Amino acid sequence: MTMTTTRPAEADVVPAAPVTRRRRKVTTVRRAVAYLLLVVLSIAVLVPFAWMVSSSLKLDNEVFSVPIRWIPAEFHWENFTNIWARIPLFTYLRNSVFLSLTITALQVLTGSFAAYGFAKVRFPGRDALFLAYIATIAVPWQAYMVPQYIIMQKAGLVNTHLSLIMLQAFSAFGVFLMRQYYLTIPDELSEAARLDGLSEYGIWARIILPLSKPALASLALLTFVNTWNDYMGPFIYLTDNKLWTIQLGLRSFIGLYDAEFAMIMTGSVLSVLPILVIFLLGQKYFVRGIATSGLK
Repeated sequence: MTMTTTRPAEADVVPAAPVTRRRRKVTTVRRAVAYLLLVVLSIAVLVPFAWMVSSSLKLDNEVFSVPIRWIPAEFHWENFTNIWARIPLFTYLRNSVFLSLTITALQVLTGSFAAYGFAKVRFPGRDALFLAYIATIAVPWQAYMVPQYIIMQKAGLVNTHLSLIMLQAFSAFGVFLMRQYYLTIPDELSEAARLDGLSEYGIWARIILPLSKPALASLALLTFVNTWNDYMGPFIYLTDNKLWTIQLGLRSFIGLYDAEFAMIMTGSVLSVLPILVIFLLGQKYFVRGIATSGLK
């Protein structure tokens, strides 16, 4: 009696190594294309900033020269010293810092506290109230700009920093951002704290906030940048030169028939520096907060 063994045909054996190498090549090509696309987009974003820095070191008649001269023929570093004597730049920067820090602190406080109620506290009509509040984001500011001004005027708050602080101390976007992050925190933590006798204020302050540093940093950074770059708000409510912000103060270089573009670009460079420093310091928390807020 003879035993026969069947051997697989050579055609049925699929070589694994070539397939693996082919997949690695495809992955490498895709990654290279993605990196190349990111580099191109980064350059496109940085081109206006490069032109701004270059223009800040030129004379007025050289800013809009054709063709564009990216590297000035002569660097006028004195622009960065002359601007401090031309306008009260220190006063404008101080006002911008005060408004940005105050509004940022209030938005972080009110946004995180309201988001805790919408995310962790159960009460009748909670979801409907949240949807109604978030729907206000879709209403353009121009639709209620005049009624807001009338209210501030009747309250005697026009031409004061308090008017801008009161109008921007609350943000529906901030509540939405913080609520989305709070939903990623397990409810068991809050329930355990309630069983231990901790109040809702204590749960918010001692448990939720320490776990929400990325979202808090993201909201603080976004609010600070928006407040710092705000032009229409100070333009409408502030008439006294001593109360102007840096964005409003740069209007001093725009006349009826001409404008000092070199000085405007110099002031713009000085205005961007604080934002750049703050973003570099909080970049890690900002990316984590934005990425994690969309998990739910």
